[in-house]
Amino acid sequence: MQNNDIEKQLQEQVKDAAAAGEPLRIRGGDSRAFLGRAVVAPRMLDTRDHSGIVLYEPSELAITVRGGTPLRALIDALAAEHQELPFEPPSFGDESTIGGAVASGLAGPRRPWNGAVRDALLGVKLVNGKGEVLQFGGQVMKNVAGYDLSRPMAGAHGTLGLLLEVSLKLKPLPPASVTLVREEEKHAALETMRRLYQRPGNLSGVAWIDGLLHLRLEGYPEAIEARAAELGGERLDDADGFWRSLNDQTHPFFSGDKPLWRLVVKPASGDIDPPGEELIDWIGGQRWIRSDEIPLALRRLAASHGGHATRFRGATEIDSPFHPLEPGLMALHRNLKRALDPQGLFNPGRMYEGL
Repeated sequence: MQNNDIEKQLQEQVKDAAAAGEPLRIRGGDSRAFLGRAVVAPRMLDTRDHSGIVLYEPSELAITVRGGTPLRALIDALAAEHQELPFEPPSFGDESTIGGAVASGLAGPRRPWNGAVRDALLGVKLVNGKGEVLQFGGQVMKNVAGYDLSRPMAGAHGTLGLLLEVSLKLKPLPPASVTLVREEEKHAALETMRRLYQRPGNLSGVAWIDGLLHLRLEGYPEAIEARAAELGGERLDDADGFWRSLNDQTHPFFSGDKPLWRLVVKPASGDIDPPGEELIDWIGGQRWIRSDEIPLALRRLAASHGGHATRFRGATEIDSPFHPLEPGLMALHRNLKRALDPQGLFNPGRMYEGL
């Protein structure tokens, strides 16, 4: 893994942009460039040369790594120590970086059990819109007045600052893993998910697609075998390939011309009866929908089940890809943006118009 520190250069670029009043588009691997609204900015801030591990103590199950570090290289380095990132981030391509993975806030199939990206985020080091280097949380400093300003960076899509370093919790690799496949129509699969939600056991992935329910079990071999015998089903040969295809969206479901919607609802919500093709993940908490339905209808559907809807692919400039925020939350978002990026330099308009 390349180890290269260009913090000073990145900081100077932000200072220059601030002095000129010219916004910046943050670029890492660009594997997530399709997420959100297109950023139009006169300057580019490339993080790929700011890479490498800053601090790693395997016995502490924590790591600090520079934002431009390739995600694949980081995953491989952790695997060499029999460890992994708990939130199982999607990569969407070989050029993906850990900074982009944190900024997107997206977690993989283990999300219901291991938590979100923000739950693994111990701290961050960033450049704010004034060109100042700030550190929050984790191994670096106690947050001022008790406010945790590292967690909002997960899912901010680079709109609040440039991530120089992220400190993350880790977990040991499971000693054994088995994926079972059972034929179940959707209603039966959702009922199974409801029961499994109440008694998860060794589950680390539950997904349904095309009439097949996939159950991933991880843990010690004896426990896995006992639970597999209890649940039943055929063992999937290329289980890792299947879960990667869901996580990185290379599964055939994700191809096609219809807009791809991501609905996040309460786990085990039952059948929400969405229009279009459906893939169910997160033990029912995440629904991928291929549909031409109008955005308002899909957002109302998600909200009625305690969740939100994002147009993941196929977004237009007319409608914001992200679920509209309530006025109070939007006010908090604007205040945080104003505090960290008063001139609106970073990724303007990426999430919402005017931000």
